[in-house]
Amino acid sequence: MVTIRYLSTDDKSLLVYEALSSRPRLDILDMLATRAMSVKEIAEALSFSSATVTIHIRKLEESGLIVCTHAPGKHGRQKLCRLAVESFQGGFRARTGNRRDALSCSIRIGHYTDYSVKPTCGLAMQSSFIGQLDDPRYFSDPQRFDADVLWFAEGYVEYRIPNYLLPGQRLTRIDISMELCSEAPGSNENWPSDISFELGGRQLGIWTCPGDFGDRRGLLNPDWWPDTNKTQYGLLKILSVTEDGSFIDGIKLSDTAIRDIQPLFGHDMPFRIAVRPDADNVGGLTLFGQGFGNYNQNIEVIFQVASP
Repeated sequence: MVTIRYLSTDDKSLLVYEALSSRPRLDILDMLATRAMSVKEIAEALSFSSATVTIHIRKLEESGLIVCTHAPGKHGRQKLCRLAVESFQGGFRARTGNRRDALSCSIRIGHYTDYSVKPTCGLAMQSSFIGQLDDPRYFSDPQRFDADVLWFAEGYVEYRIPNYLLPGQRLTRIDISMELCSEAPGSNENWPSDISFELGGRQLGIWTCPGDFGDRRGLLNPDWWPDTNKTQYGLLKILSVTEDGSFIDGIKLSDTAIRDIQPLFGHDMPFRIAVRPDADNVGGLTLFGQGFGNYNQNIEVIFQVASP
């Protein structure tokens, strides 16, 4: 579960505000803060019909406040609901002087444009692993575009973030959210890894992930994904580059600020996630996308833009 979710005045945040503007939905969130519950259990606790609760659950799920999975029950399969967030932080975009806009994009895990990895390593899509495990050659396999999870012990993957800026516009902030963890043989929650981030060729900083999590099954993992001795989920982290520097979940990583990475018109921004061989903790990297781990998202990018 993500500890903090950033909210602003963009359309994605609007879904959250709409989901919260209902007493029954707030009651559901309070109940799920205690434990995961089925739709039937929630309906009985609220004295609502299952059909009514399903409508509320759909709204909460669309906003990203909860995640739902299907699990065996007493009378067949049941829909099990869990919280996906514990708290919020955020703010309003200043509008004095220049007009500010927000742009966004979603990058699938397999859509990297460059890589260099060492075993243990591999990729998987919703239906199966891609090629042979621990063979870096399959990171070039055409099927990798369908990958929604990847992992490696050392190296990097690099993505191209599209540059939607118009002439005269400038970036004022970038937020990049992703689910990730270390990569241990099997899994090991005490397996630190120094994961570094670069954007536009500039080093943003290093975050030390505490481990590779396999103590319980990931909420979204497909049925064929192994239950034991395999990474199950990661931590949802928000990497931000602002006018004051680079941060991860609000904790400063470096002084690299948004002015240092302003892209030229028509030029994309390379975004590299790496575990360097000279790091203090070479503990690998696992990246989760939609349908894997605990958060049903890809690498999500939000740009704050100022226009003349």
